[in-house]
Amino acid sequence: MTQPLEFIGMISPRRSSEIHPASGPVLDADYLVRFAQAHEAGGFDRVLLAWHSTHPDTLLVASHAAAHTKRIGFMVAHRPGFVAPTLAARQFATFDHLSGGRAAIHIITGGNPAEQRQDGDFLDHDQRYARSDEYVGLLRRVWTEDKPFDHTGAHYRVERTFSDIKPVQKPHIPIFFGGSSDVAIAAAGRHADTYAFWGETLDQARDTIFRVREATAKAGRDPAKIRFSLSVRPVLADTETAAWARAKDILERIRELRGDAFGKGTSKPESLGSQRLLQAAAGGAVRDKRLWTEVAAAVGAGANTTALVGTPEQVGDALADYAALGVTTFLIRGFDPLEDAVEFGRSLLPATRRAVAARLRVPEAA
Repeated sequence: MTQPLEFIGMISPRRSSEIHPASGPVLDADYLVRFAQAHEAGGFDRVLLAWHSTHPDTLLVASHAAAHTKRIGFMVAHRPGFVAPTLAARQFATFDHLSGGRAAIHIITGGNPAEQRQDGDFLDHDQRYARSDEYVGLLRRVWTEDKPFDHTGAHYRVERTFSDIKPVQKPHIPIFFGGSSDVAIAAAGRHADTYAFWGETLDQARDTIFRVREATAKAGRDPAKIRFSLSVRPVLADTETAAWARAKDILERIRELRGDAFGKGTSKPESLGSQRLLQAAAGGAVRDKRLWTEVAAAVGAGANTTALVGTPEQVGDALADYAALGVTTFLIRGFDPLEDAVEFGRSLLPATRRAVAARLRVPEAA
């Protein structure tokens, strides 16, 4: 492993998780700032701001958080199709300047047709990925072309498009890309700097990494240069017994909140990533050393819902297993969002760096 480790957290405009129903103002600016600052103080490299068709605008929320932090980067989720790619390129380049080169974009193509239709998108799964493919290609050109250019494609047509403002980061803002279908992985192979996927089993992760590297090579890019980001939900305690007791409490709280909906349905029926997590859950409540799948099964795996349970050292060792496969980035968030972020910075990030350094002989420095 020659690429440095990277840790990404997740911030939101108000407190919410599977065990904490959202309450209070939809946009709690003070909470947002404290959440971002906790990740910065804890040594995270970036934070993710997720996209949903009913949520506050992610880029504006990221701009507010960036104005109240100094170092931490912002991985802003963005769905192609609702803003022209030429405009989005200028918006993200502007944010990159205002934040001092801390922008990253996470391309979310969408796996729930009902949610897509909330924003007026009626394309099917493969059509959405074809649009994302063309969209990201245009983003990259607007960010890097030094003179106006024309483009005519299936979804976009522009004439003499150009942006005076270019990203601070060169050659362009880092591009994260997700999706487990064949068309998604083909698009990621053409465009992704980092391919992001949810917390699969080690065997599933090995398969995913192979498929993405193969697609990257087919696209004429160096497969050794693409990074891989694994998203997982650590559940920590001072002892393994206490960590599993906490996991049980989390599951019982979810059962209490969901009632008759517990364990039923998927919130993203077209998401192959969701289906892969449910496949992992079908193989048992605990996979590999300590990959806990019961939350994914309980809520339909519509998001990052598999967990690693144990002490910080045990979970760090489990993350090192993924690093040995080629994962270079870990996107981690807790069920108690702010409190867990503080604890991850205190204990899990150092433990993971030590475990990976011992396993792969890489420097511990962030």
